[in-house]
Amino acid sequence: MLELLVLHPVIDNSWINFDVPSLIQNFWGATFDGLTFGAIYGLIAVGYTLVYGVLNLINFAHSEVFIVGAYGVVITLTSLGFGPSIPNLSLAAIIGDILLALLVGMVASAVTAFLLERIAYRPLRRRNAPRLAFLITAIGASFAIQSLIFVIRGANAEPAVTMFKPIPVFDVFGTIINSQSIIIVVAAVILMIVTDMFIRRTRTGRGIRAVAQDPDTATLMGVNKERIIVITFVLGGILAGAAALFYVMLVPSGVIYTGGFVLGIKAFAAAVLGGIGNVRGALLGGLLLGLIGNYGQILLGDSQWTDVIAFVVLVLVLLVKPTGILGTSLGRSRA
Repeated sequence: MLELLVLHPVIDNSWINFDVPSLIQNFWGATFDGLTFGAIYGLIAVGYTLVYGVLNLINFAHSEVFIVGAYGVVITLTSLGFGPSIPNLSLAAIIGDILLALLVGMVASAVTAFLLERIAYRPLRRRNAPRLAFLITAIGASFAIQSLIFVIRGANAEPAVTMFKPIPVFDVFGTIINSQSIIIVVAAVILMIVTDMFIRRTRTGRGIRAVAQDPDTATLMGVNKERIIVITFVLGGILAGAAALFYVMLVPSGVIYTGGFVLGIKAFAAAVLGGIGNVRGALLGGLLLGLIGNYGQILLGDSQWTDVIAFVVLVLVLLVKPTGILGTSLGRSRA
């Protein structure tokens, strides 16, 4: 006699713990931490947004544009004597060194973005390659840059760098907000405002919007499309280089050659959440993604849930509004 054994698996839900009191208790700390990380996501997301707005291309190698800038920042600061401890310099000298590192990071990322456009994407455009070829090239370029960094710098993370000790600035319901978070958020917002004004108010910005809306008509009107495309890549690289400095400030444990991948995916998600092709949406999406991830991490009591919660919310938002929260394309934005 054969007996059919049906197994009913017992689902253990003990690993899911909605810790609402902990979220309430740590709400303001999670909020400011989320805004700080979200500001970095937003700056990186602008690169995805600009390139997509002009070329309808998802530049998956933009995460490596960011990580090259991060290497530039760390190497510069290390060469200037920064490390786990802060060098014995005056405040003015420290600020000057940090600004130099910022400049190096911006230049390194901008040059990487420029070379990426010239070597990887321009030949495809000249051959009228299909969109799939651009996507595959972007992924291949991402791995190629990672491998090149691995060959040059090795697999180990760069040394930790501490630029200055965070100074408590003010108290929000028992949560101490330090100077580091304020500097990152304020600087990121200023950079985004300047970028938005550049695109909306300058002649080059009008050229970017024109090419994004109708490249053929823009060319007939005297806009140099190739020049605009290069400027778009370089502008995204400059902002990624700034984000690299803020990332090193926030996470001083070192930079590794694969470190841009996850951060790049989050920045891309931020661009989509805010409305890819919309510069303001990139910052909004980054800030929201940072907040949602932090709230979810505390609510569920495990940092491994941070990315899960953020991407689930992204999917839900896109189900309701597929174009993202703001949704206006770069070509349709107005001054």
